[in-house]
Amino acid sequence: MNPADTAWILTSTALVLLMTLPGLALFYGGLVQSRNLLSVLMHCIAIAAVASLVWFGVGYSLAFTEGNDWIGGFSRIFLLGIDRETLTGTLPESLFAMFQMTFAIITPALMVGAFVERIKFGAVMMITVLWLLLVYVPVVHWVWGGGWLAQMGVIDFAGGIVVHVTAGVSALVIAVILGPRIGFPSRLSPPHAPWMVMIGASLLWVGWFGFNAGSAVAADQSAAMAMLVTHLSAATASIVWLVIEKIRFGKPSLVGLVTGTIAGLATITPASGTVGPLGGVILGLVGGILCYVAVDLVKMRLKIDESLDVLAVHGVGGATGTILLVLLASTGLGGTGLAEGMTISSQLWVQIIGVSFTIVWSAIATIAIVYLTKMVVGLRSTKEEEIEGLDYSHHGETAYRL
Repeated sequence: MNPADTAWILTSTALVLLMTLPGLALFYGGLVQSRNLLSVLMHCIAIAAVASLVWFGVGYSLAFTEGNDWIGGFSRIFLLGIDRETLTGTLPESLFAMFQMTFAIITPALMVGAFVERIKFGAVMMITVLWLLLVYVPVVHWVWGGGWLAQMGVIDFAGGIVVHVTAGVSALVIAVILGPRIGFPSRLSPPHAPWMVMIGASLLWVGWFGFNAGSAVAADQSAAMAMLVTHLSAATASIVWLVIEKIRFGKPSLVGLVTGTIAGLATITPASGTVGPLGGVILGLVGGILCYVAVDLVKMRLKIDESLDVLAVHGVGGATGTILLVLLASTGLGGTGLAEGMTISSQLWVQIIGVSFTIVWSAIATIAIVYLTKMVVGLRSTKEEEIEGLDYSHHGETAYRL
């Protein structure tokens, strides 16, 4: 065991959990109407709890133990065989399992943004369990657990494919099947608490250092560079959204700026261990622009109520970073170069295969999960519940007492 590596990943684990609780919860909570704030907070914390138990039971074992090219084995179910002396690399295996658990928590929590203000609470729980087992865990094994994409040489340092593409695509599928909120798009109220959105985004920004720099799984030069490029990409994309809104509407909004922040963070995630500082700025610039266009396309052009832009920000950002890292990995730009034996064309092909197959798998599996959930527990709240607000109709509480 290396004490420095262990100390850093202990810190990173706390930072990544901070991203969901309370970062993502506040970010999403501020974006909805006040009568649905508690339901969003409930979704995030309940997902954190149930995802932890799924990871403990079978998720970690199926993702990270030896099996075949598609799924791992059962040697670590219920985390059996992990004690205080068990190591993975230079880390206690208990710490590595816990660090990866925080990723398994935030990934399905990201999808909350697709179905806020209109979904049954039981459906959220059932979708989370099935989605972790059928989408997230297999893709983790493919990319990080020695599966077929890892063998092809795919580069996904911290989860462009594993986290952002899976969550973004599945969020869109859920939103389409669920249908739009009452009054979408013309009669919906604006975010009830932009200040809360900013606080949540700020916690996400800080927590993302554990997400990306922690994915070095060591306290080393790679972690340091990942932290730097993560920050630069977030800062760049924030300014991109500010400028676009100023040009387009005459006034830059706080919600727009911090949405750009998240777009920059999502875009740099897969590339954070590969590119240098200039690459971080370029990815923030490109990701900021493309994610902004994607938000407009999904909501305004296609009229899909993918409520809080999970596909447009996370899916598009993650896919963009996964593919463009090939062009920015040059050592002349401060990068690490490509995977061993790869040329630009061969690495680009592998990245495209990884993104494309994950899109298809996530979509097909999520369609099956959602329709099964609809049959078993139901999917959408009633019209009366939606009008009253999910806080009181589902949980018997209200966020504010006037």
